[in-house]
Amino acid sequence: MTDFHGGWLLPLIYTAGFILLCLRDHEQWQLARTTATAGLLATGAMTLLALVWAQLAPLRVDAPGLTVALLVALLGWVIVNYSSRYLNGEPNQVRFIRAMVFTLAAVSVLVTSRNLLVIVLAWTGTSVGLHYLLTFYHERKAAQIVAHKKFLVSRFAEVCLAIALLLVYQSVGTLSLDGLNEYLSSAASLPTALHWAALLFALAAILKTAQLPLHGWLIQVMEAPTPVSALLHAGIVNMGGFILIRLADLLSLAPAAQWALVVVGSLTAVLAGLVMLTRISIKVRLAWSTCAQMGFMLMEIGLGLYELALLHLVAHSLYKAHAFLSAGEAVRTARSNDLLSPGASKRTPVWYLAAVGLSAALVAGSTAAWQFFLPSLSVPPVALLVVTLGLAPLLWMEQQSNGELLIRGVLQILALTQLYLLWHVAFAALAPAPADVASPLVAWVMLSFVVLYGTQVWLRCHPQGRFARAFYPWAYCGFYLDETYTRLTFKIWPVKLSATQAQTLAIRESALQGEPL
Repeated sequence: MTDFHGGWLLPLIYTAGFILLCLRDHEQWQLARTTATAGLLATGAMTLLALVWAQLAPLRVDAPGLTVALLVALLGWVIVNYSSRYLNGEPNQVRFIRAMVFTLAAVSVLVTSRNLLVIVLAWTGTSVGLHYLLTFYHERKAAQIVAHKKFLVSRFAEVCLAIALLLVYQSVGTLSLDGLNEYLSSAASLPTALHWAALLFALAAILKTAQLPLHGWLIQVMEAPTPVSALLHAGIVNMGGFILIRLADLLSLAPAAQWALVVVGSLTAVLAGLVMLTRISIKVRLAWSTCAQMGFMLMEIGLGLYELALLHLVAHSLYKAHAFLSAGEAVRTARSNDLLSPGASKRTPVWYLAAVGLSAALVAGSTAAWQFFLPSLSVPPVALLVVTLGLAPLLWMEQQSNGELLIRGVLQILALTQLYLLWHVAFAALAPAPADVASPLVAWVMLSFVVLYGTQVWLRCHPQGRFARAFYPWAYCGFYLDETYTRLTFKIWPVKLSATQAQTLAIRESALQGEPL
C-alpha cells in the first residue's frame, strides 16, 4: 500500500518564506502574508487530493498529520493577517515577523514528520521561536521573567526527550515512527527501556503543556502581543498532545505513562477549571482555561481515547484562536459564569442534580439512537459522563421556573450532543484505535469530574458560606502553586535583567519606599 504524506509542502513553504524574510529588509508583512496564504492553499489542495486518491487507489494517508497540518496552515494564515494590522506602528516589527514565520515553520515540521529525532528538534525550535515572540516587549520585566520560567521548563522537557530518544534507539534500532510501531506490533512484551521512554515522553508533554504546578508561564504570557497569545494557546501548547497521539502504540503498552497522564491531567483540569471561574481579566481566564483543557487532553490520551484527544485538539485550537483574537467580545459572556457572582443562586442542590439527570437522559438517548442506525459506534462511558456534566449547566436557570428557558436548554443539549457524536465518528477514522486501560484509572477520572461539578454547585448554592469564603482566596491565587515554583526556580537559576530593566525596577522600588528619584 502506498503512503501519502501530503503535509510536506507546508514546512517547505514556511521555511522558504523565513529565508526570504531574512534576506530582505522591506515589504516584510507582504511576504509573510503571501507565505501564510500559499501554505494554506497548498495544504488545502493536498488534503483534497488525499481524499480523492484514497477513494481511487490503495492509499495510506497520514490522517493525523495532514489534519493538524491543515489546522496549522489555517491558524497561521489568520494570525499573520491579524498581526499585520494589530502591530501597525509598533517598533521591531521585522523581528516579530521573522520569529512568527520561524515558529510556524518549526510547528509545521513537527506535525508532518514521522521521525522522532526530527520531531524533537522541531519541538525545540518551536520553543526557541516562541521565546523571541514572548519577549517582543523586551524592556518589560514581567515578559523577561515569564520567558525565563518557560525557558527552564522547556529545557528540562528536552532533557527528558533526549533520554527517551536514546532509550528508543537502543531498544528498536530506529527513530522512525513506522519502525517503532512495527517493532511494537511484533513484540511479545514491552522492554523496560521503552517503559521508561514512554514515561519520559509523557513527562515532557506534561511540562510543555503547562500542567500544574509548572503552569505559571502560560498564565503570565499576557505581556506579549495578542497574536502571540493566540498562537501559543491555539497551536503551540497543543503540540504535546499531538506528539503523544503519534506515540499511541507505545503509550498503550505503558501503564506508568498512562497513570501519569491521567492523574496529572485530571488534577490540572479540575483545579485550573475552578481557578478560571474566579478570574476577572478575560485573557487570564482564557489562559487558565487553556491549562485546564490541556489537562483534559492529556487525561484523554492516558485513557487511550486518542480519537477524542485529536478532536479536542482541533476544537480547542479553533476556539482559542477566535477567543483571543476577539477577547473583548467574550467579556460579557465570561462574567456571567463567575464563581461567586453577585446574584446568588435561588436554586437548591436538588435542582442541579435534576439538571444532571435530564442531561444524562438526553445524552444517553441520543447515543442509543445513533447506535441503532450505526451499530459500530462505540463511545466510552467516561466520555459520556464528561459530556453529560459539561452540558448540564445549560439547564441552570437561576430564576424561577421558566418553560421557554427549559425547552431552549433541552434543545441546546440535544443539538450539541448530535454534533459531538458526529465529530466523534469523523475523528475515529483519523486517530489510532482506542486502548484498554485499567478500571481504577476510569474510576479516578469519573470521581474527579463529579467532584468538580459538585464543588461548582455547592459554591453557587452557598456563595457566602464558610466553605466558599475559605476556598475563594486559595482558588483566586491558583492555590499558590506557581509562587512556590517561582521561588524554587529563582534559587536554582536566577533571572538576569537587562540594565534598562534593572534601572526601571530600582526606580519603582524607590518610588514605593518614598525615596527621592
